[in-house]
Amino acid sequence: MYGKAFAPEYQGALTTLSVNSSLTEVLAAGTEQLRAAERAGRPAEAARSGLAVAEAHRRLGRVEEADRAWKASYRAAREAGDVAAMAWALWSGGTLARQRGAFALARRLLQLAADLGERGGDIVVRGYSLAGLAETGRIQGDYEAVGRLHERLLAEARRRGEARHTVWALEGIAQMHRNTGAYDTAYALFEEAAGIAARADDRRGHAWALRGLADVISVRDGDTERALAMLSEAEATCRAMKLSSALAYNHKMRGNVLYRAGRYAEARDLYEQALAEFRAMREPRGEALARLGLAKSLAKLGRDREETATELADLARTLDRIGLRHAREMVARAQEEFGTPAGAAETEAVR
Repeated sequence: MYGKAFAPEYQGALTTLSVNSSLTEVLAAGTEQLRAAERAGRPAEAARSGLAVAEAHRRLGRVEEADRAWKASYRAAREAGDVAAMAWALWSGGTLARQRGAFALARRLLQLAADLGERGGDIVVRGYSLAGLAETGRIQGDYEAVGRLHERLLAEARRRGEARHTVWALEGIAQMHRNTGAYDTAYALFEEAAGIAARADDRRGHAWALRGLADVISVRDGDTERALAMLSEAEATCRAMKLSSALAYNHKMRGNVLYRAGRYAEARDLYEQALAEFRAMREPRGEALARLGLAKSLAKLGRDREETATELADLARTLDRIGLRHAREMVARAQEEFGTPAGAAETEAVR
């Protein structure tokens, strides 16, 4: 039903790159082709090569470089009058904005990308852009609004037999079920995603599916060792492909698994590692989640109650500002668990 996974963001002279090419390989090849296109005065090719450069930088956590690259790709596409290439550049920019926690900008750029993709007759960039909009809403916790869009995009991806996009949609829907406590449904969807990704040789998608499975196995079954083994398998892929963001989320999830098992000192070390990784790539959502795990671990290890209250109150304000509803609810539960309800830190400060 599904063919081998491919990477539609690797375009022009870079279509020979695999979905599993390491990001350093993509960056080197993309930069070489971009320079050649610029020297030859070929803006259309510069736009396509520049897109790969932008995506490599983004996935490596190099925010400024990614920002410059997608904008340069868009300018080159506009110069060439290539509407589809303009859409792809906007998709990259919108994805970067979401990664940086700028959700309003992400939605604006991704909607523009979807509109241009439709106008330019590129159904793939249109689908990827709509998927980006769905993921933005899901990350913010707006499940009701984006659930139907996720399902529609999944149906479209299945109809086209596009493995990578099907895997992405399955994982997004699975995550919403996991977050609302429907663990069996989440497990089944993550398992299906892992199977499709493995058969299609989509190593990135497979690594994310393993992370989801490990999470469910840990929280539903309490099977710590099996969950850790899955995360180790996924980590090997992340390292081989230089997937900086995915690796940081893997480490954060390992911290979650260890925390649930009562191994608080080990969890603390993993959360500290993930926090440093997220801060290095300036990914606010990951940073906030790692901070929450670290605060809870330190509280379990005997941290002063007032320090915990102050940390959780600051984290709550940060999440309110970013607009991450589900993560904010997690902080509220932590405040309840550790006897530091919202406002406690401010009350102590007044006293």
